[in-house]
Amino acid sequence: MALSKLDRRKRIRMRIRKKINGTAEMPRVAVFRSNKQIYCQLIDDQNHVTLLSASSKEKEIASETGIKKTEQAKLVGKLLAEKCRDKGIEQVVFDRSGYKYHGRVKSLADAAREGGLKF
Repeated sequence: MALSKLDRRKRIRMRIRKKINGTAEMPRVAVFRSNKQIYCQLIDDQNHVTLLSASSKEKEIASETGIKKTEQAKLVGKLLAEKCRDKGIEQVVFDRSGYKYHGRVKSLADAAREGGLKF
């Protein structure tokens, strides 16, 4: 029997999570993408703590109307890099959460790299 799209993504997500792990010095960037928004969190897996988050629902990004979702993801990536710089975080591990690395996920990652984060 074929897996549904959601079940397939969960299986891929668990396969990824076995291999990568975030620490306080090098946290994990977890990405979630819905149909209209994109969210990301910096997670310390050893202490089970979310260090910071950024999303397309934040005031700076939500106020911009008429932009495409990939442009929205770029703004979230830049915002994430800026928040990391303020906290003194330079290196992260990228967790694409079972999504393909293209489109919005790729533009978020590229913008975070341009902002100074090292993956």
